[in-house]
Amino acid sequence: MPEITVEFARSLYRGHDAAHAFDHVLRVTRLAEHIAKTEGANVRIVRTAGLLHDMARMKPDHHLVGAARAREILADEDPTFIEAVAHCIEAHRFSVAPHPATLEAQCLMDADRLDAIGAIGVARAFAYAGGHNNRLWSRTLAEIREEVGSEPDAYRRAYAGAPDYTPAHELICKLERLAEGLHTPTARALAAGRHAFMVEFFTRLDREALGLE
Repeated sequence: MPEITVEFARSLYRGHDAAHAFDHVLRVTRLAEHIAKTEGANVRIVRTAGLLHDMARMKPDHHLVGAARAREILADEDPTFIEAVAHCIEAHRFSVAPHPATLEAQCLMDADRLDAIGAIGVARAFAYAGGHNNRLWSRTLAEIREEVGSEPDAYRRAYAGAPDYTPAHELICKLERLAEGLHTPTARALAAGRHAFMVEFFTRLDREALGLE
């Protein structure tokens, strides 16, 4: 079948919020292609999976639903290619099985994580907060860190979505840990600057909110 085009992929996405809109899909696809080229992965598999990876975003277990849809869309392709793309989609989520078993799946997961940190990550966190009526700032990072304690995943499950769950809470519960789980050297190199900027931003936000800057 012909290559999956941006125009066709765009038609598969409806009703996504600003943090997960089609712009996110395009950024992740570009990043995943860059990582794949540098790491020697199959770029066609990675590009196809990138364009399709979030098409079932509004569904529970969207990674599994998306993989099933990808198999339908790509039904005329070679079965090996279909399964390679489907596995990338199945394995792209932050902390949900299955985990990436191929280099191509690692490229996509790394790109998806990179899009959640740095300047883009900050913008997405605040877009999500604004869209869900969360406060933009409530207390300092040190105070939030003490409040969250040693179980950030449990805290996030309990409180994400509450009005007082701010982007700084998301930083501590999820975003600042994303760089640690990257698979490829290329992604880790890109993550260093993004992570540093993100932490610097939230540190300055504290000082501005307290009237110190």
